[in-house]
Amino acid sequence: MPSFDVVNKVDLQEMDNAVNNVKKEVETRYDFRGSNTEISLDKGNKRVSIIAADEMKMRAVAEMLQAHCIKRKLDPKVLEFKDPEPTSKGAVKRDVCIREGISKEQAQKIVKDIKASKIKVQAAIQDDQVRVTGKKIDDLQEVIALLKGGNYDVPFQFVNMKS
Repeated sequence: MPSFDVVNKVDLQEMDNAVNNVKKEVETRYDFRGSNTEISLDKGNKRVSIIAADEMKMRAVAEMLQAHCIKRKLDPKVLEFKDPEPTSKGAVKRDVCIREGISKEQAQKIVKDIKASKIKVQAAIQDDQVRVTGKKIDDLQEVIALLKGGNYDVPFQFVNMKS
């Protein structure tokens, strides 16, 4: 039977490229001259750390990160901005978590939405992804269109399409 998986994966190499582009932009921008502004990516923990001189520069770096993610074809919805915290040197520090996978609640919402649509497919939750199976590929394509049009707080990729 035809099937596909609904997943939320982040290409960490593209995220690294986006962070490096933000670093370059910070180095060249006039309003950041002389300020101690840093941004770094921890691939192991899937976390971006931003240190800026003040709140305004912090917001500017966060907007740059989102813009560079869009340019690198990464959905900015994967970025979860934590609250800024003051550092000992008078600067501001902020962690940004990179969300990967589909949470249990999100997966249950996806399954519920698919069942409510009355499309003749089965949806099953498997770890941090949802597998959708059906008899017709057209039904699976309807489900993909349904999920793309839905209002979810994480981006989806549709992988392992088997017919």
